[in-house]
Amino acid sequence: MASTTKIMTTLLCLESGGLSDEFTVDSDAIHVEGSSMGLVDGDIVTKYALCVGMLLPSGNDAANATAVKLAGSQEKFAEMMNDKAAELGLSHTHFVTPSGLEGEGHKSSAYDMAMLAREALKNEVFRSICSSESMAVEFGDPPYKRWLKNTNKLLSMYDGVYGVKTGFTDEAGRCLVSACERDGIDLICVTLNDRNDWDDHMALYDF
Repeated sequence: MASTTKIMTTLLCLESGGLSDEFTVDSDAIHVEGSSMGLVDGDIVTKYALCVGMLLPSGNDAANATAVKLAGSQEKFAEMMNDKAAELGLSHTHFVTPSGLEGEGHKSSAYDMAMLAREALKNEVFRSICSSESMAVEFGDPPYKRWLKNTNKLLSMYDGVYGVKTGFTDEAGRCLVSACERDGIDLICVTLNDRNDWDDHMALYDF
């Protein structure tokens, strides 16, 4: 499910509290391949900034930094992720990494990702972040304001869409979890390994 994994990482971060407390990111955690929010050694961040960094530009650096901050290591954080998955009844899901980069046995189903998204969207801060096309957050050494842009093009392509998360790796293909309000009803759509995800989500919402 690639970076749609970050729905869980962000939810756990938001539920941990202290979102505005500043701390210095773990240097080892932020040195990771793929998409990034732009963290460098010595950067001072908040959990809130990391959540924006995960949900908008899909920062693998933000996900790893979150894991180390909350659990001390990525491995320990994966245990937290799997405990939460069990609590939510996600029976086809197993987390190995906080970012969604491939790890042996890292997996989920479209149905489980929909259930996870439904739970995450109950959190008002989560919903406010994932529904934003761009956001200004402060981080750095010293922190300064910079703008982060959302990878979810559906927010501007289709009326009523307010989330949730994109994902892509060579192994997983294009993954997309979206949410849309139509006629007073909240709908969630999930596609995994779908080359035509934008159009497929819009067609499903039309249907």
